[in-house]
Amino acid sequence: MGIRLDLLHRVTDEELRELSERNPGYQFERTADGRLIVTPTGLESGRRSGEVFGQLREWNRRTRSGVVFDSSTGFRLPDGSLFSPDASWVARERWEALSPEEREGFVPLCPDVVFEVRSASQGVGELREKMGVYMANGARLGVLIDPYGRVVEVYRPGGRVERYEGVERIALDPELPGFVLELGPVFA
Repeated sequence: MGIRLDLLHRVTDEELRELSERNPGYQFERTADGRLIVTPTGLESGRRSGEVFGQLREWNRRTRSGVVFDSSTGFRLPDGSLFSPDASWVARERWEALSPEEREGFVPLCPDVVFEVRSASQGVGELREKMGVYMANGARLGVLIDPYGRVVEVYRPGGRVERYEGVERIALDPELPGFVLELGPVFA
């Protein structure tokens, strides 16, 4: 499970950026109420997240419908949270509406689509809570992948959750038209 720290002051974006730079291998996030979440990333977790990112990137190269981000990208959500999904996608028109300055820092928006891949240091409940935050802040699709249980949960606005067990692939239409998440390489 990730470490949650209640600090004496709310960690600023700049402090969070500096913590990340000084501590490679750890992911630092901030909740809306100012708590700092620290999650170490191991090799297997990084490999799985990289596989999801790679599939999303390849789909986006074909469709050119948006911009894909890896787990090092921090998104400042409307509620003040600062999260870094394992992989994410933002529709092209939303990306193009950002100024060059906004593109350089922690981007002030919630991705349209987020993927979270459970690592050994995270609990499923913690990731479900994050999915709720993403949905409450404007995400159109959230995908929680639990390689330990070989389960995928797909979240959409309105509280609808689809649970998949024992499947090889999942189509993520209509939010990502034509994108099919191949689970074999992720679960391997």
